[in-house]
Amino acid sequence: MAGFNTRLVHQPRQNDNQTGAVAVPVYKATTFAYPKIGAQVKYDYSRSGNPTRNAVEEQLASLEGGDRAFVFASGMAAIHAALAIFAAGDHIVIGDQIYGGTFRIVYQYFKDRGLEFTAVDTRDLAAVEKAIQPNTKAIYFEPVTNPLLQVTPVSGIAQLAHEHGILAITDNTFLSPYLLRPLEYGADLVVHSATKYLAGHSDVSAGAVIAKEEELADRVYFVQNAIGGILSPEDSNELARGIKTLSLRLDRQMENVQAIIGFLKKQAGIAKIYYPGDPDLSGYDDLRKEAKGAGGVFSCELDKEIYDPVVFVNSLNLFSLAVSLGAVESLVELPSKMSHAELSEEEQLAAGIKPGLIRFAVGIEDAADLIDDIDQALAEAKR
Repeated sequence: MAGFNTRLVHQPRQNDNQTGAVAVPVYKATTFAYPKIGAQVKYDYSRSGNPTRNAVEEQLASLEGGDRAFVFASGMAAIHAALAIFAAGDHIVIGDQIYGGTFRIVYQYFKDRGLEFTAVDTRDLAAVEKAIQPNTKAIYFEPVTNPLLQVTPVSGIAQLAHEHGILAITDNTFLSPYLLRPLEYGADLVVHSATKYLAGHSDVSAGAVIAKEEELADRVYFVQNAIGGILSPEDSNELARGIKTLSLRLDRQMENVQAIIGFLKKQAGIAKIYYPGDPDLSGYDDLRKEAKGAGGVFSCELDKEIYDPVVFVNSLNLFSLAVSLGAVESLVELPSKMSHAELSEEEQLAAGIKPGLIRFAVGIEDAADLIDDIDQALAEAKR
């Protein structure tokens, strides 16, 4: 098998034309002709299969080391598909620090349709095992959480899951297959918001599910085909184009994060920094056992006695005040006022979301420019 970076650039051949095109064409056709009645065809209707979509699905399966991959119109559509393989009465153990959209679909959609959930700190394997019930079918977790970047090793959860005959489902959005391949550490399903690092340019909404084994892949495909939340041919092409530069972008993003953290460590009024890619910070030892890096997101807490966090984020220029992550441009958000604003102050504090917590999604700009932007915003925010 070719190396990872080679597989980023070269999609699996589709043998679909004789033109010599080096990129897979965008097949916008919604239906495909049968040569005759009874003929066995690979494609018949684009919801069920499309050559452009199939190319990026085969590529993601290769990059993650899975049997098959499936791409969807959004990360939430992918999460829905991963959970829709279960039936009413099934129980799932989930991490207590999960993406807000996952929290919403779990408790306001699937719970109303008969699935049962127990939330635990997945870093505590004893707590996870205690939460497993006779009807438990899976453990769903994020190896690096948002926005506190808590680390849960995949291998520990996967081993525990398999000891109990259940599945381990991992949301690998924060790290991507470049930094972590959960299937290699025992996970059964991997989920991505491909909108983030995989596409990487804030211009495509996409999701992906990669299954380790054929039987599980068949169950996910049934959901994809039956419900139809597929990625369009145009967006499949855009996703494939973004994937080509995944490692180059992440290398630059992680270099920039380390430069910014080095600057922040020297500043008064920075109460805490969250980034498991730094050997001085929490989670580093656990993460480096399985992952080659921590990605381009980090968080820090401003001392509210010294800085006004609202003034700080409003004063940034290069960092756009926006949710999302993983793209070439840098973003910043204030979780207490944005991603976690629906929680009460007490609920926020219980979740570790303090008023001074800032989350940065660092892009590929010059590190010096990003540091200068943070520096001037700190000056503006000083009380």
